[in-house]
Amino acid sequence: MHRRNNPNKKNIMAPIENHTTAAWANIEDMKPFSNVPIPNETEVRNAKEWVDTNQK
Repeated sequence: MHRRNNPNKKNIMAPIENHTTAAWANIEDMKPFSNVPIPNETEVRNAKEWVDTNQK
């Protein structure tokens, strides 16, 4: 039996969120193969500070 493409199904390969244009991203570089954004040093420090203050 041949299946037809269902236009109501979402494309599972499409990203749910796109963080590359987020204002807080401050992307300094991207990993070549995986396209993982590497934030600048300020954002890494901010993230560490946030984690340290919000630990239980």
